[in-house]
Amino acid sequence: MLLFKHSGSKCQEARNGSIAWQHLGVYRHRLKHMPYTTNPFLPKLRAEAVNCVQTGHSIRRVARYIGVQPSTVFRWMLKAPLEGRLLSLPTQSSRPKHSPRAIPESLVNRILAIRLKHNRCAEIVWAQLKRESIEVSLSTVKRTLKRHNLLRQRSKWKKYHYSGIRPMPINPGDLVEIDSIHLNLERNKRVYIVSLLDCFSRWAFAKAVRVLSSSHTARFLYEAKLGSPFTFQCIQSDHGSEFSKHFTNSLKTLGIRHRHIRVRKPNDNAHIERFNRTIQEEMGISLTSNLKDLPKLNMAIKEYIYYYNTQRLHLGLNGKTPQEVLPRS
Repeated sequence: MLLFKHSGSKCQEARNGSIAWQHLGVYRHRLKHMPYTTNPFLPKLRAEAVNCVQTGHSIRRVARYIGVQPSTVFRWMLKAPLEGRLLSLPTQSSRPKHSPRAIPESLVNRILAIRLKHNRCAEIVWAQLKRESIEVSLSTVKRTLKRHNLLRQRSKWKKYHYSGIRPMPINPGDLVEIDSIHLNLERNKRVYIVSLLDCFSRWAFAKAVRVLSSSHTARFLYEAKLGSPFTFQCIQSDHGSEFSKHFTNSLKTLGIRHRHIRVRKPNDNAHIERFNRTIQEEMGISLTSNLKDLPKLNMAIKEYIYYYNTQRLHLGLNGKTPQEVLPRS
């Protein structure tokens, strides 16, 4: 059985054979450091193996070099064209030809229709199907949504934060919420305002920064701690990168507990979220006009924070100021 046909001069064949062998060595090295089934270079490795055989190398030599059976290279040869240099030999799908236990197409369409209409989770889709007297397992619903890219999955790279019990703000400093405001300055440039609020007394602190990172946030918290009339016991934040592991370790050195809110539950930080809206609304022009001048912006924020803590009457404090709520020392 003729698998390939030589063409051109022997010199050209030798040149092509050496080039194909070099390319095969490159992909062979990459194959060793990646899983076989998910290796993106595997189609090119198959193609270079076929090219090596077509330019004069034996099937056994090529198979021994890349670490596969000769029969495997032989099957690659059967799938390759007879002439011309092969660039890629893609992996065939391992999906079965038929699946006797597959759910009917009408049920698949109904699952997708409920998901797209209400945009609810797989558990709600499953409950709706039960109301319609359709017997199907929850795992089948999830698998169907996942196959059609309609199931939101947690990233394997995202670290899970154990929040723990939320402390009750009985005294000042028992629960202090922290967050950041992103203000657009120019194209691809921003100014950030890091804000902090005590849930018991509504005492606040804020500062503008050019760069937002965990180290800058830790430095901000240290400044807030020096200016605070009470001791911080627990700092609560969202899952932003500025409140990552370095920020948590910095709090541990200060003897402060760090608690993350629940994922996609911004209401857990409702006090600081409302303060972020208040500072933007009440500062107004003094905030937006000084975005390019950071010292002036911080001076304006400092003046507003003094007004907020000592003069502004709070409805949540029964018409008192944060300074009046704080115990006299």
